[in-house]
Formats: sequence, C-alpha cells, structure tokens
Amino acid sequence: MQFSDRRNSTRWIIIFASFLIISLILWNTYTFFQIFKNEERLKMNLWAEAQKTLINAGETTDVGLPLQIFSNNTSIPIILTEDEQIINTVNIDEAIVKNNQRAESFLTDLKNENEPIVIEYVPGKFQKLYYGNSELLNKLKYYPVALVLIIVLFGALVYNFYKSTKMATQNKLWAGMAKETAHQIGTPLSSLIGWVEILKTEDVGESTTIEIEKDIERLQTITDRFSKIGSEPKLETKDIIYETQQSYDYLQSRFSKQIEFSFQAPSFPIMVSLNPTLHSWTIENLVKNAIDAMKGKGKLALEIFHEGDYVKINVRDTGKGIQKKQFKAIFEPGFTTKKRGWGLGLSLTKRIVEEYHKGTIKVIVSEIGKGTTMQVSLKKQV
Repeated sequence: MQFSDRRNSTRWIIIFASFLIISLILWNTYTFFQIFKNEERLKMNLWAEAQKTLINAGETTDVGLPLQIFSNNTSIPIILTEDEQIINTVNIDEAIVKNNQRAESFLTDLKNENEPIVIEYVPGKFQKLYYGNSELLNKLKYYPVALVLIIVLFGALVYNFYKSTKMATQNKLWAGMAKETAHQIGTPLSSLIGWVEILKTEDVGESTTIEIEKDIERLQTITDRFSKIGSEPKLETKDIIYETQQSYDYLQSRFSKQIEFSFQAPSFPIMVSLNPTLHSWTIENLVKNAIDAMKGKGKLALEIFHEGDYVKINVRDTGKGIQKKQFKAIFEPGFTTKKRGWGLGLSLTKRIVEEYHKGTIKVIVSEIGKGTTMQVSLKKQV
C-alpha cells in the first residue's frame, strides 16, 4: 500500500513539474517576444524621425544618418500613408504593391498587428507609418506552439512506452497464472481418472461412466488450453468443419433446450492449419458469448463457408445486440457488459485467431434487440 501511494505521489510530482516547466518556457518566450516587439517599435520611431528629417531637409541638411536608418531596415514591412493613401512601401513584395486590392488587404493586416506611428512633418500635415512584425518575431511567436507540440509528442511516446511495458508485464502475469492453473488442475484430474476406473469395476451404469469420462476429457482439454497460453502453439493441418462441429456438438448437449441450435457447413472437408485445442476454445468462447447475449433463450446458428482462399465461420445469435461504437471495444481486455466476468473471453479469442492462427475476427453485423453475427476468417490450406 505504501509503495502504491509513493508511486502515485511520484506521478503527480512529475506531472506538476512538467506543467511548471512548460509554464516557465511559455512565460520566458512571451517575455522575449515583448522585448523584441518593443525594440522593433523603437526602430520604427527612429525610422519615423528619419522620414520627418528627410521631408524637411534643406540644401545644407546632412541626410546621411536618415538614409543609413532606412538602409538598416531589411526585415520589418512598412507602409507609409498620407490622407489615407499609400505613398511608400518598404520590404513588401512587388506583386502586392502593384495590386491595389492586395495592397489594401496587406495594409489592413499591418493595422491589426501594431499601432501606427503618426509623423507630423509640418504643423497640420501628417503621415502615418504602419508596420508589421519581422520574420524573426513571427517565428518567436509560433515557437511556444511548436515547443508544446514537441512536449506533447514526447509525453505521448513516454505514455505509450509505459502502457506497452505494463501490458507486457500483465501478459506475462496472465500467462504464468494460466500455466499454474493448468498445473493445479492436473493433480485432481489424475485422481478423477482413477476413480472412474474404480466405478467401472463397481458395476455402475455404463452411461454414467461414459458421461463422466466426457467431462474428464473436457477438463483435460481445458488444462491443455491453459498450458498453451504464453507459448507458441503447434499448428496442424485439420478439417475445420470436423473440428468446429466437435466443439459445437459438445456445447449443444450441455446447454438449455431453450436454445435453438443450427449448424450449416459444406459436405466436403476444408483443410486449415490450426491448433485443435485452441480452435475449440475459440468456438466455445463465441458460442458462450452468444448464449449470454440471449440470456439463455433464443436461436444460435453456426455457418461455415469458403470464399476464395479463405474459410469463414459465422456465429449468429438473436441476443441484445452491440452498439456500432463497441464493435472493436468488445475485443479489448477487461471489456464486459455482464455483472460478472473478467472480460477476457473475446480478448483471448482474438489473440488465438489473429496471433496464433494468423486469421481475423470481427463483428460483421449487429442490431440492438435483434442479435449479432461474429465472423472468424482463416486461410485455407491448398
């Protein structure tokens, strides 16, 4: 508990420190921006004074300094007006200057960027100097945005790394628990097999021992499934129709008669590279999920057909249906709409189909209150 609290405190400290660093960077950038903006304002005031001097210059006036001030401005765009008419432009594209409409639009932009400087070159005569931000100032203005985006991207990468590491740890934990479960089931299972042999010698009805043997065989299958979690399973070339029907028939015999089962498949074998134990688990999960959606009453149809190089298995129910936005979410670990359950069935099914059998699984159609059709697609063996 103390370790968990300490870890949460560390996370909040890191988050607070990150926000503090971002705030300091933004504040410093804003401060620099204002300093440069004020310096450019001072330069424009000097430019205005140089313009006033040049207008009023006589034959003996030294205009060297005003001309030098003019030549030093190579980055700040300027439009000079008198009586609302443009009389001079500096550092503005010729294409804009020659087009009156574009020039007026550019002037409007400059008016929005900075307050104009009024030049009274003689009493009662005025010119207005409109200027924009230099290229350097514009870059500095967008620098915080770029910096924040970089920080967000870096944070996303760190989060994804943390999440993937956490998921890898959880996968190892689940795999270890699954293997340990298989190991723990193995001992009483061996004992049950021995008791069945004793029952056979005690003249117990053959039908009873046959049913017990079926359930023991099922337990052995479950044990085999759990033992395969976390390891690469061995694939074999099998008839998918036979393997699917074996699991389907077993489940049909174990569920309520209020479920109307139907099975459709081609009359010829279709060979697929699969692991029989894990494929049986896939069918079981899909069938049980369908029955849960129908609350134990309704129609459940399983259909096998082939299209081109692929064989497809459709499991259709008449249950409560799934919202379209949940079509992908139902395969995520922990997602469940039931009051009980871990939300691992369809997640494990997706892993078996896509990672182990290199196939696909998806919801192809679902309507609220009418039912859902799930589809598994696997590549056929030639």
